[in-house]
Amino acid sequence: MAPSQPKTLYAIIEASDAERGTYRSDNFGVSWVKQSGHITTSPQYYNEIVVDPNDPDTLFSLDTFTSVSRDAGKSWSRLSAQYRHVDDHALWINPNNSAHMYIGGDGGIYETYDGGQKWRHIRNLPITQFYRIQPDNAEPFYNVCGGTQDNNSLCAPSRTTDIHGITNDDWRIILGGDGYEPQIDPTDPNIIYTQYQYGGLARYDRRTQERIYMTPQPASGENTPKWNWNTPLLISPHDHKRIYYAAERLYQSDDRGDNWRAISPDLTRQVDRNALEVMGRVWSVDAVAKNDSTSIYGSLIGLSESTLREGLIYTGSDDGVISVTEDGGANWRSEDSFRGVPDMSLVEDVQASMHDENVVYAVFDNHKRGDFKPYVMKSTNKGRTWRLISNNLPERGSAHTIVEDHIDPNLLFLGTELGLFYTQDGGENWLPLKGGFPTIAVRDIEIQRRESDLVVGTFGRGIYILDDYSPLRTKASDLDGNAATLFPVKDAWLYIDGDQYGRSRKGYQGDAYFSSDNPPYGAVFTYYLRDGFKTKAAARRAEERALEARREDTPYPTWDVLREEDREETPKVILTISDADGKVVRRIDGASGKGVHRISWDMRHDSATPVDLSPPGYRPPWAPQPYGPLAIDGEYTATLTARVNDEIVALGEPQSFRLKSLENSPEITGDRAALLDFQTRTADLRRAVDGAGAFIREMRDRMRYVDGAILRTARATDAHKAQLVEISDRLRAVEIAMFGDSTIRSRNEPVPMSISGRVGSIISGHWRSQSTVTGLHKEAYAIAANEFEAALGALTNASADLDALVAEIGDLGAPWVPGHLPTWKR
Repeated sequence: MAPSQPKTLYAIIEASDAERGTYRSDNFGVSWVKQSGHITTSPQYYNEIVVDPNDPDTLFSLDTFTSVSRDAGKSWSRLSAQYRHVDDHALWINPNNSAHMYIGGDGGIYETYDGGQKWRHIRNLPITQFYRIQPDNAEPFYNVCGGTQDNNSLCAPSRTTDIHGITNDDWRIILGGDGYEPQIDPTDPNIIYTQYQYGGLARYDRRTQERIYMTPQPASGENTPKWNWNTPLLISPHDHKRIYYAAERLYQSDDRGDNWRAISPDLTRQVDRNALEVMGRVWSVDAVAKNDSTSIYGSLIGLSESTLREGLIYTGSDDGVISVTEDGGANWRSEDSFRGVPDMSLVEDVQASMHDENVVYAVFDNHKRGDFKPYVMKSTNKGRTWRLISNNLPERGSAHTIVEDHIDPNLLFLGTELGLFYTQDGGENWLPLKGGFPTIAVRDIEIQRRESDLVVGTFGRGIYILDDYSPLRTKASDLDGNAATLFPVKDAWLYIDGDQYGRSRKGYQGDAYFSSDNPPYGAVFTYYLRDGFKTKAAARRAEERALEARREDTPYPTWDVLREEDREETPKVILTISDADGKVVRRIDGASGKGVHRISWDMRHDSATPVDLSPPGYRPPWAPQPYGPLAIDGEYTATLTARVNDEIVALGEPQSFRLKSLENSPEITGDRAALLDFQTRTADLRRAVDGAGAFIREMRDRMRYVDGAILRTARATDAHKAQLVEISDRLRAVEIAMFGDSTIRSRNEPVPMSISGRVGSIISGHWRSQSTVTGLHKEAYAIAANEFEAALGALTNASADLDALVAEIGDLGAPWVPGHLPTWKR
């Protein structure tokens, strides 16, 4: 409809050659006039028309390349797509300014202010559709590669070593087009086998960015293989040079794709798709868009080789056939009927067990018939017979992918159209995995076995990683006997995170700069509290609410009960980290509520700054949070305790772990103990300097009270006032030594470097480095220590003299002043 002329309608009609085209009606559809033969290239995929809200004769036809007509659809030209992704699906035109538009398509959203000549890409929308994904084995941090819907195949690190997380700049395109499942050489993460739609296959070298295209070709006179849009690809777990690739037959290469041979016959039903009913009947060759924009029917989708037995291979087809060979392809057997699953349902995934060579899993998808039920099956005899293990899964939400834990054979993960599920009992009972995970189509799940990370590819929300899911290997029922459980702790890499864009998450790049979270920095601890810890008041209220729900009385508490509630300290859960000698390194507060919690340690000793109980205020982006000396690599132990009713209660068993030095530079010191010793001595000095500074401020505050007290004390003399002035002058000299001469500095003139400034220069200049201590910083410490020793002595004497003065005027009847216990005689 034309917004400025509501009775004017446009339609694009796909029909026979004579009838198809663009039509217009000026009487709200009563009659129509064909304007031109213009249609879209793939009407089932596009066929959207947008009319300029200010001009009824200007309209846009969304397509691979959008067309625009300025004469009511009679003639068409292409809208500029320079530096913009193709495949347009949505368009918004500003009703107040037709030159301002947003266009959305397979590449995201773009904005223009000049009618579509220049476009700005909106880059902070995490909406990528991944068909399949695959983690590699790179160290110290692995990468994840994936094939996307029309946005290339690409790779990114699972974490970076800076505070900004994983940004768009960290992604690298390895192949164009629509991608499916990449395979990464397990011995060399630089070699990646990657695909584009309909069987395109390349071997990619990340170092040179070169590609060798290597799709198996038919023999002389053979038909081209029936490559599916999503072609299954697999590196054999028994030989990293052996690759499997499947069309209707399975192909094998033993030399990284340089040469291929078919190792199977056609493993599909070999159905003629032109004989299948569509919309209730069989259609002739002249039917509109017959066989357009579809995958060739009768090809393989699922593919798996047993990790336990070489040559035991399973395939699954798009027409409902599972085939098995136990001898590397010499002999095959197939099953095409499965009790409880509609015949010819797509076998979307098949996975051989990593624990029992007789076990294999498969998932079926029948949504093309309007059936959205998840079908998950298991065989315990190499695919000869199958049984459903879908059990309590939701009735709606087609199953797409399944994976088995490499440690616990009963722990399975399932991806469906409506989210992620897991089972701890081999499929008897399924539970949704939430924790912030969206309700989205999960197309692929892989496990990075070294890290026990669950890598999840979604169709519309990018890739998610559940870091260290190993606690899921413990059944909830096994935890009920303990009030708390601290799970085993993964070793952590010891490094200092960088800041290439500034010392904040997005630096100075603006709020639209996109980045996703890194895993928590440092050592990560997972613990479970069966009941959690509540204050007495909270526990009483919970009991009262239960009574209220039953409409029973809730008697008023006694004064003793209320007094105990008023005086109770809030329960705390504390994680204590100790070194190999049992010396406490750090204590960290943890959540105390019921359930599973995770906290991390930044691998540093506690900050030397004074305790600050005030709410956190604004910190400029260049001012980091206080931090302590960096711990050294080695063995550590974590212990979980709770402080309840002034008692320390041990929770669970201690867990040991390692900090592993990430040796990513020759600049890192070889004597970490010496580095820690210097930073610890600097921290002690920082603690003393800051404490002395706070003490000076308290003294200044007391002296104002003492000055007022002298004025109000009738028996005080001018000598008392003179003594107070003399103490103030001495204190001022200490302040100048500690913090510099503010009188001169405030006039922008140079002053001697203060003690506090010199200590601060060591912390800011060296503590975010793992290099050997420099002579510069050693000298700074020596100077600061010598000067502070003198200043602390002077401050001690001034404090003692002030105490004496307060006591003296107190005997003369002075009013009470802070910091001094009052004297009294009966």
